[in-house]
Amino acid sequence: MSKSNQQKNINPTTNKLSKKDRRNAAWRWSFIGSNNVNYGTLQGTGYAWSVANTLRKIYPNDDDYVEAMKVEFEYFNITPYMGPLVVGADIAMQEQQGTESLDAVRSIKTSLMGPLSGIGDSLLWVLYPTIMGSISGYMALDGNPLGAIIWMVLNIALVWMRIKLFDLGYESGARLITDMADRLTAITEAASVMGLTVVGSLIATVVKVYTPLEFAFGDVSLALQDGIFDQILPALLPVVLTGLVYWLMEKKKWGFLRIIFTIVVISLIGSYFGVLGVAP
Repeated sequence: MSKSNQQKNINPTTNKLSKKDRRNAAWRWSFIGSNNVNYGTLQGTGYAWSVANTLRKIYPNDDDYVEAMKVEFEYFNITPYMGPLVVGADIAMQEQQGTESLDAVRSIKTSLMGPLSGIGDSLLWVLYPTIMGSISGYMALDGNPLGAIIWMVLNIALVWMRIKLFDLGYESGARLITDMADRLTAITEAASVMGLTVVGSLIATVVKVYTPLEFAFGDVSLALQDGIFDQILPALLPVVLTGLVYWLMEKKKWGFLRIIFTIVVISLIGSYFGVLGVAP
């Protein structure tokens, strides 16, 4: 039997990770991974870099490793503080079931990044620095060194919190595979539905397309946006634009930069001729 075939017969679940192997992903995400952002996958490359060394321990076979890393390179965006929770669950699931867990991993990543970001953005990205930063800042301005000390201690505590969130995610992911293996398909489907729901809500709330065009019939005028499009389906134009972008990416293989520049040019031309505008 060739060396390649021997490697393929290795069951990834037998390659148990040490605590150091697991924590490697948590540290990489905490200090570098969440800072690697691009227009295509946002934090996808940073996420993949964070788990790369750990997954290599799980997948000694190159083909399995490449298959897993393709999933990790996909789109991902989350409040950096909350990321370790997802990373931990991801690693635990792959450690238990190898490449068979990749569909579940993809669904878990997609479904968790939205809700966790809602919590993280509110509490840790806005509330925490606003309140504690103000208290520490005022103390420092008054010449009290305790203000700077409190701020440094709190930030060290946030690093500790990331590690604990990773442990929580790892334990939850392992329990998901071992204790609920018979329900994994249902859980994966539910996570997929939740992920699609989150993406769908983003289309209606984040994507903005508005036309000020009006049809005039004698003394009566009818706004194209409010009188027709919104009556057929609220956020119809954002849905159409999203569908068009998806079609260009999947069918025509357009890159993100080409799509961005095309949208910018069309927006400028549409605004100049009064076809597109800003919603009142």
